[in-house]
Amino acid sequence: MLGCSGALNLEKSVDRTFIAQSLGAPGKFKNLLNTNKVTTHFLNSLCTSRAYTLNALSTDLSKLNACMIIVNFFGRCMTKKINKDVYFKLLLLSVISLLTNCATAPGQSVAEKPVFPPPPDEPRFYFQQSLTSSADVLQESDEAIFKRLVTGQTRSGIGMGKPFGVSVHQGRIFVTDTLKRMVMAFDRAAGKYIEIGTTRPGELYKPMGLDVDRQGNLYVCDATQKQVVVFNRDGKYLRTMGDREMFSRPAGLTVDPDGKKVFVVDTGGVKSDWHRVVVLDAQSGEFLYNISKRGDKEGELNLPREATIAADGNLYVVDGGNFRIQVFSQEGEFLRSFGGIGRRGGQFSRPKGIGSDKAGNIYIADTAFGNFQIFNPEGQLLLAVGHRDSRHGPANFMLPAGLAVDEDGRVYMVDQFFKKIDVFRPASLLESGGYFNTNKVSAK
Repeated sequence: MLGCSGALNLEKSVDRTFIAQSLGAPGKFKNLLNTNKVTTHFLNSLCTSRAYTLNALSTDLSKLNACMIIVNFFGRCMTKKINKDVYFKLLLLSVISLLTNCATAPGQSVAEKPVFPPPPDEPRFYFQQSLTSSADVLQESDEAIFKRLVTGQTRSGIGMGKPFGVSVHQGRIFVTDTLKRMVMAFDRAAGKYIEIGTTRPGELYKPMGLDVDRQGNLYVCDATQKQVVVFNRDGKYLRTMGDREMFSRPAGLTVDPDGKKVFVVDTGGVKSDWHRVVVLDAQSGEFLYNISKRGDKEGELNLPREATIAADGNLYVVDGGNFRIQVFSQEGEFLRSFGGIGRRGGQFSRPKGIGSDKAGNIYIADTAFGNFQIFNPEGQLLLAVGHRDSRHGPANFMLPAGLAVDEDGRVYMVDQFFKKIDVFRPASLLESGGYFNTNKVSAK
């Protein structure tokens, strides 16, 4: 039923006559489990569990014992006025399927989540989860879980088309999708999925870079309309700023935490000299000033991609065409730069997304490397996370793009090829810690 690896032979592990008898005799169920050498802990849970809450755990099924899900569902059914015999038969058939199809064969190991750096070095970041669709965050009913386990169906949801940028506010993950022409919001803690920018006013045409302020207001750069569109945390349209006369090819943006200024990265092009950062008043949309110009000297930009404001209050810009990161004050004064073209650690090949943490460290996604590199504020390389790999898997990337670091230090990186967001947590943070915890409802 459940297409798991490492299947056992049913005829060798369980007597079929005994199974047939058990379908009509619930009292023999425990003996059937003993036949398969199920642990005493499991048997105790089978006989006594009644209060297990499936909804609270259903968004992370990879960490649950599938048998326990079925057992607790059955326990709940036993307290209701329903046909217990029908449910027992479904339960027994499901557990038999799990015991015969999901057992790990001798010598077969369970894949471990990637850790960076790998052993024997002390871990600093753990891979936590991949987000690919709304099914990764929406809560599922007990009955739906049970039905999937019995039938072997996989859970489906609304997937991404061509994700680009990512930003996070208190557990709510905002992702621009240039193919679907919207922002997709995934809230794992609250169990919500929201689509933003699909209707007027505020309809989006090619959303690319985005950022949030401290209040959770969302600022989206629309490359086609050459505007910045602003929404509240729940997707309500607030206002639009900028126009076609103000930008050449806007691609990314960042907003200061207080929501006073928006820094729009104008990538420009071969025939354009507008390779710069345009600064707007975040409330009125009024043009304030430009930062930098086209060139390859210190303080000059060539095909800038993205930007972020770090803990030191300075503006860090991905200078893509010059293969470096340039640092400015928010008023536009050039401060320093780091990086350069190359294939070694600390160098760049196709730098794109950028983020920063509370300690002031800078995170740079590189499309060619298939990873993100972490630098201290002075530009010294600390660590590289991820691998370039054409096989879909945790921490494997082919076309990484946007990157964000949340309040808890988790790192989110978009991959356009695999249409996913991979989430990494610092070693100092528990897997269920912070706003990513499903038992905590994010603030509005």
